[in-house]
Amino acid sequence: MTAAPIPSDSPAAWLKRAGRPHRRLAAVAALLAVADVLPAIGFAAGLSLAIVNAVPSIVDALPWLGLAVASLLLRGLIGQAAVIVGARTGRAVKIDARTRLLSDLFNRGRRSTQRLTAIVEGVEGLDGYFSRFAPLRMAAALSPLLIIAAAAVASPVSAGVLIFTLFPFICGMILAGTAAARESRRQFEALERLGGLFLDRVRALPAVLAFGAGPATTAEIARGADELEKRTSRVLRIAFISSGVLEFFSALAVALIAVYCGFNLLGLLPFPVPEKLDLARAFFVLALAPEVYQPLRRLAAAYHDRQAAEAAVPALITPEPVALPAPPTGEAAPAILFENVAIAYAADRPPVLNAFTLSVAPGETVALLGASGVGKSSLLHLLLGMAPLSDGEVRIDDIPLSRSAGLAGQVAWAGQAPVVVPGTLAQNIAVADPSACPGRLEMAARAAGLTADLDRPIDERGGGLSGGERRRLGLARAILKRAPILLLDEPTANLDPGSEQAMLAVIRTAAQGRTTLIATHSDAVAGLADRVVRL
Repeated sequence: MTAAPIPSDSPAAWLKRAGRPHRRLAAVAALLAVADVLPAIGFAAGLSLAIVNAVPSIVDALPWLGLAVASLLLRGLIGQAAVIVGARTGRAVKIDARTRLLSDLFNRGRRSTQRLTAIVEGVEGLDGYFSRFAPLRMAAALSPLLIIAAAAVASPVSAGVLIFTLFPFICGMILAGTAAARESRRQFEALERLGGLFLDRVRALPAVLAFGAGPATTAEIARGADELEKRTSRVLRIAFISSGVLEFFSALAVALIAVYCGFNLLGLLPFPVPEKLDLARAFFVLALAPEVYQPLRRLAAAYHDRQAAEAAVPALITPEPVALPAPPTGEAAPAILFENVAIAYAADRPPVLNAFTLSVAPGETVALLGASGVGKSSLLHLLLGMAPLSDGEVRIDDIPLSRSAGLAGQVAWAGQAPVVVPGTLAQNIAVADPSACPGRLEMAARAAGLTADLDRPIDERGGGLSGGERRRLGLARAILKRAPILLLDEPTANLDPGSEQAMLAVIRTAAQGRTTLIATHSDAVAGLADRVVRL
């Protein structure tokens, strides 16, 4: 009978794929966990023979005591090596997972408090699974059978008793794992909610203080913390109960072996058995009996690592992108199609834009006009990955934006408040293309109307630039960047009529040969467009 296949979208399948690039390290860790059986058998054999041989002469027992001590030392070394290799496996998987999440966060703009929690807490939840649970899973499957086989050499009846007592032990582990899975998922969801709530309140701290909402915010965070405490307590309660059940069955099995061996040695068994034990074999089997359940107990202790990892997987899943390569220099501007697009920043708030449809031809300049708050800037932010696509689809030359690798390499952007970095004016322009030569930098600055010294220093607050020059800095970056899509957000806002007229020529230069979207309130800027769309 073949095992049922694991669904490709299940947490178990995701964890399997995550560990596949590091399967060699995982295999070494698992083999080391299984190899722990050999020194365990050596210790039991050395101890039993040392006790038997110590009766005639203590000298005869010394070689066997040496075997027992050497087995203990070897077991410690194997255990330490298993821990080190397991930790390396977990670290390698975490690095891969965190790299994918950070790439998704910055390159595709999937920013959310849940995603930030996943990067920190969710990825850490993978560590225990790959460093402890996965190696112990193989050891729990193989090690008990190997130890029972060694015990069968000395006492087949004892080996049969050990096999029989394995069944209730395994059933207890399954029941405990099933109960823990549900509570672990709820605990991680509570952690996500608390992390998101705390991050949102920290971001809005000035507003919270300004409106005197400190006590209400504190109470809200306290309620979230209490919920997390309750979820965590339930997980720990299940863990303690399951641990007690497993310890009971383990102790019961060892007691059965001890009673059988003792009565067999004394000849007091009330039923016939096909063997007669001597002290060496009886002590050997008795020393091995706890080792049969040790791998299973270790797996049970690490079982919560599996539940924590599977609970974190849904937050770690990132859709596989379809590559959307950045076009080479000189490639024609793309067409942009918005199909019933909706943008909603929160599920409990109405969308800022709903059922919006617009087709922009290659190289066309479209001005988006409308009152503040109707979604003009949000539409541009959607293309930049800074706003969520709640419904509908955006297509760039028939390639869906939701399944692409993002548009960062294809978009030149000029916003209302360009970011300024400490350095010279030339260095600030070069932010758009660090590989640009001095000639291209000077050309972009001249086209944007920045004719002053490009080597003049600018601080992080924009000291040394006027308001108009900051707008020109954003346009100079847009001109410098070789991108077929141009997005402008209120490029002439708060400028006097004379400065606005001077800026129009710069905008016209920047938009040449590109598909351009301009969010503006200005009729003069809208006059540059091939088409005006009112929202």
